[in-house]
Amino acid sequence: MVRNYKNDEKIDSGCSTKEWTVRNYFKPGDIGYLTYLHGTIYAKEYGFNQTFESYVAKGLSGFVESFDPVNERIWLVESNSQIIGFIAIVNNFKGEAQLRWFFVHPDYRGSGIGKYLLKEAVEFCKQHKYKTIILWTTNELRAAHHLYTRAGFKKTEVKNHEIWGKQVTEERYEQLL
Repeated sequence: MVRNYKNDEKIDSGCSTKEWTVRNYFKPGDIGYLTYLHGTIYAKEYGFNQTFESYVAKGLSGFVESFDPVNERIWLVESNSQIIGFIAIVNNFKGEAQLRWFFVHPDYRGSGIGKYLLKEAVEFCKQHKYKTIILWTTNELRAAHHLYTRAGFKKTEVKNHEIWGKQVTEERYEQLL
């Protein structure tokens, strides 16, 4: 399914005239490219090493291999045939969804894409009768935290540990539907 949007029509940003498309399926090369984006951007912005890239690759591979099209979804946002944002809902177990791989390319942050993706993911969970949505993030992703709390998520757990080549504070957020 491919949908075309102008962000000033569909996404409440009004600050840009760039166009993008949204699709809900993988094409060859997507897993590698999504892993690459996470690996390179998060290394540059947060100092994560190659073990973070490996973590993302394993998760995405597992998602694709066991994909449940009824209860799971991915949203891939493209501009000029390049992926610039994405988010996924993974079916954790009965009644619980996990929001994963929420990413907007730095060149497109502030354009409304993140807000749009998060809204779509939450609506999908409501329509599919999930009781809870959970997600894990780090304390360094401040813009994402703002989006999560505005969307109704509450921080429920914090843990500090050495991971991805540095000391990281991971945070668990949850939304009851």
